[in-house]
Amino acid sequence: MTIGGMTIQLVPKLLVSDADAAIAFYTAALDARVDLRVADDQGVVSHAELAIGSVAFALAGSVAEWGWNDPRSVGGSPVLIILTVPNPDATAERMVELGADLVIPVDDRPYGKRQGRVQDPFGHLWVVDGELRETSR
Repeated sequence: MTIGGMTIQLVPKLLVSDADAAIAFYTAALDARVDLRVADDQGVVSHAELAIGSVAFALAGSVAEWGWNDPRSVGGSPVLIILTVPNPDATAERMVELGADLVIPVDDRPYGKRQGRVQDPFGHLWVVDGELRETSR
């Protein structure tokens, strides 16, 4: 969307306890690619940009003195990240194999979606979403 000649974007930035571990997890579990990684002299990642296909998101390590608290440090995440993929079953399985917890199994839902919920190793909640499975009758 463009307003007044300026492109408007919304990019969620996930705060995590270990940015490099999160980058490794998201690249392996979600086939994300790293477009940018910014770290200070001690190697602390203050900003990384990743993409899953054409969808971008960012992440950074927690910094309590900046008020940047990851979900685990504050007792959980109040946000659900909805990720629509061609095969939600395989995506959720791969996330779990790589250290995520299955919160709600992937299944056909009465509102016309195939969904499940996964909590990644950093406390973020992902709704893995896709089309209903084709069934033969």
